[in-house]
Amino acid sequence: MRYFAQKENADLIYISEKENAEFLWAIGDTVSTSLVKKLFEAGQALGEKMNRKLLRDFRLYMLVGGMPQAVDEYIKTNNFRKVDAVKRDILSLYEDDFKKIDATGRLSVLFDAIPAQLNKNASRYQISSVFDSGWSDKMLELIAELKDSKTVLISYHTNDPNAGMANNKDLTKFKMFLCDTGLFVTLMFKDKDFTENIIYEKLLNEKSSTNLGYLYENVVVQILAANGNELFYYTFANPISKHNYEIDFLLARKNKLCPIEIKSSGYKTHKSLDTFSQKYSDRILWKYLVYTKDLCKDQDIICLPVYMAQFL
Repeated sequence: MRYFAQKENADLIYISEKENAEFLWAIGDTVSTSLVKKLFEAGQALGEKMNRKLLRDFRLYMLVGGMPQAVDEYIKTNNFRKVDAVKRDILSLYEDDFKKIDATGRLSVLFDAIPAQLNKNASRYQISSVFDSGWSDKMLELIAELKDSKTVLISYHTNDPNAGMANNKDLTKFKMFLCDTGLFVTLMFKDKDFTENIIYEKLLNEKSSTNLGYLYENVVVQILAANGNELFYYTFANPISKHNYEIDFLLARKNKLCPIEIKSSGYKTHKSLDTFSQKYSDRILWKYLVYTKDLCKDQDIICLPVYMAQFL
């Protein structure tokens, strides 16, 4: 994944982003990633102490992100407020370049609304709640421009959950995410002049009242995309509720499906995953619940700590 920055007398230039493994290396941990991969492949739990440590390191990565300037600032100062200022500068560069692409400012509005749209827990990015005009051919063009900028990731709804999901994706039904988890955190609090250290500390220690579900969802999207996966999700009717069932992500493996459900809390219930598995049992290879506890199996569901999502 990449971000763009300004270069004198040039358009956009792209700079590689440090992923979670590189982030751990940058903060001095050169061992964990290879060890965790071995345990993942063996299906072996890490133990409470190690899981807690790795999860805290992963949350640190979620907050700082992978932008080289942000990582360097954290290593140099260990000050979240200063890291946040760096990320705000990067977002400002984004805004400047969005205006070059679309002088009306609509790209910026689409981009800035991403956290709020995900926080709604709706089944799609709701264009009509961002612009009164709703859908149009021009709006599709703008979304394509935003995707091409490499600043966002888009997960499309598949109308037929099968191995050939790309042939059945709905271009008008999608969810939009940021390409960098650290920038996502800063964008969540963009209405403030700066984000206080205490807010970062609360998020790091999961003591904030802020809903972290969509933050975990964004970082998993980022990981899946970095591994070369196309992004798809699926919703289907719940006959006893006005809220649809939803599978957060679907991966195609060996002409089969791997449904993934993300849980930041309340992991003991996974009705959408269970119902989907019954409905499409002949299409499923493996089922995953990505959450914040240790590696285990819940019957035929593989429960993965979020930092293991990189191995899917």
